[in-house]
Amino acid sequence: MPIEPPLSPWVFPDPAEAGPEDVVAVGADLAPGTLLAAYRAGLFPMHLGEDSTERALGWWSPEPRGILPLDGLRVSRSLRKACARFEVRVDTAFEEVIEGCADSRRPLGWITADIRAAYLRLHRLGWAHSVEAWSRRDKTLAGGLYGVAVGGLFAGESMFHRATDASKVALVGLVELLRDGGAELLDVQWQTPHLARLGAVEVSRAEYLRRLARALRRPMPPAFTRERSVT
Repeated sequence: MPIEPPLSPWVFPDPAEAGPEDVVAVGADLAPGTLLAAYRAGLFPMHLGEDSTERALGWWSPEPRGILPLDGLRVSRSLRKACARFEVRVDTAFEEVIEGCADSRRPLGWITADIRAAYLRLHRLGWAHSVEAWSRRDKTLAGGLYGVAVGGLFAGESMFHRATDASKVALVGLVELLRDGGAELLDVQWQTPHLARLGAVEVSRAEYLRRLARALRRPMPPAFTRERSVT
């Protein structure tokens, strides 16, 4: 089971009382206790601005919020065929997954060294997890995603692929794990065109916070309490 870190000395504002801006707080730190307090409050961290040095740390609660309903994932015929080419695993290559997501060659990269280190610490405590798509042909990591599991919430942070459809296969595996494990909420932060094609929808901040409160009362899916292969 995950290890509860020391409580954060920081107190976040209530997103329900914030204005329409997506950023509701600036500052604090990336200690495990701070990160968990943020997710439990409906927030996630991302640096502000494009300058990679000395950027302020923002705490975001998008209005509206992107979620992927666990009964709403759209799996096309081609994606279903792609699933047969990969094996889905959990937490067998977390560091490699976050490195893939943080690749500086990717456009709009936001995963800085301090973000990467923070989620590695959270992973070691049992809160941050990777879902990976491994090639059945050559047994290499072809893509994956990572995020944070707290109760029945999985807060997706980023995904990457080295082979066509590999990240989508990891997402299919994640949704199956969440459904089978009794989870309630898959947060994708923003609804992008790519995620919309897979079934992501937008909800208001108030609705997200209502769903979050229910999700946090549920237990963490068993898949995230040990290493295992799921397909």
